[in-house]
Amino acid sequence: MSDNVLVQRHGAVATITLNNAEKLNALTFGMWMRLGEVMRELDADESLRCIVLRGAGDKAFASGADISEFATERANSSQAKAYGEAIHGTMRAIADCRHPTVALIQGACVGGGLEIASMCDLRICGASSRFGVPVNRLGLVMAYGEMQGLMMLVGRATALEIVLEGRVFGADEAREKGLVNRVVPDDKVIEEAYATARRIADGAPLAARWHKRFINRLGDPRPLTEAERDESYACFDTEDFRIGYRAFLAKKKPEFKGQ
Repeated sequence: MSDNVLVQRHGAVATITLNNAEKLNALTFGMWMRLGEVMRELDADESLRCIVLRGAGDKAFASGADISEFATERANSSQAKAYGEAIHGTMRAIADCRHPTVALIQGACVGGGLEIASMCDLRICGASSRFGVPVNRLGLVMAYGEMQGLMMLVGRATALEIVLEGRVFGADEAREKGLVNRVVPDDKVIEEAYATARRIADGAPLAARWHKRFINRLGDPRPLTEAERDESYACFDTEDFRIGYRAFLAKKKPEFKGQ
């Protein structure tokens, strides 16, 4: 089963590949579980600076959960709850990862695939990519934990449109809805996604982690504590800050250490 979720590392950038191309990278229960494990493992690796998530081949990022398992894994509400809680754990592992994440989207990104992509920090797709959550055709719903990322990304009105109509739509409409950050020609998706990852990796990793955490925190309506506000200035005590401003003054490229 580990072969269905592949991990590769090139320098400070890791790539996670959902590897079930013969089924358009549909996720089995084992794949959902392994994806969560991998995200938690990579989160703990402080030498990383960016993670790219993608599907095997160029036909799909992921086409959702493997429907062939429903009769055994989601045949009733109690089974579905256990299955859903596992999925929610994986979603949280993606969203809570300290490292920035980029979804490299080729082809179909629907159902659970769109749920995964919505939990990433950035989404870059090809012009022929397709998006949607057509679960109304199956008679099932997106549970709260599955809908959270979509709702936060596009808002109430658009989330309702996506789940109530169940349409599968194209890349330009996905960009209009705020589902993706960038649409590029199909033959440029890989190049652009990794160029994005490199730009992130070239920046100060501590600053990237703080920015990600601050933006996530600002989505919480609770007032900021004094300690949280003070954390906004902690970067000025880091070695990376000293490296960065000295390199700027010297007109050199900074070599950040994550310290």
